[in-house]
Amino acid sequence: MQVNQSSMTAHTTYLAANANNVANVNTEGYGALKTSLNNDVQGNVAASVTPTQNPTSLERELTDQIVIDNGFDAQVRSIQTKDDMLGTVLDIRS
Repeated sequence: MQVNQSSMTAHTTYLAANANNVANVNTEGYGALKTSLNNDVQGNVAASVTPTQNPTSLERELTDQIVIDNGFDAQVRSIQTKDDMLGTVLDIRS
């Protein structure tokens, strides 16, 4: 569950940076934020956001939003599956 939670938090950070890029697409001199998702030794996921000198690419931001949505959804499904399995185990013990 900890890995799922850390991944959801990382994807939320990724989405915030993505939204910031889209909001500033027409801001003169704005350098887009680049987000990287990384795993630590325990398997937890963390997002690192770094500024760039590159302008915002709306095409890239749109595809990133799809990736973010799918990643977040995968974590939710994993948590739901764990919850269902725990419920089944508890039903068996009753």
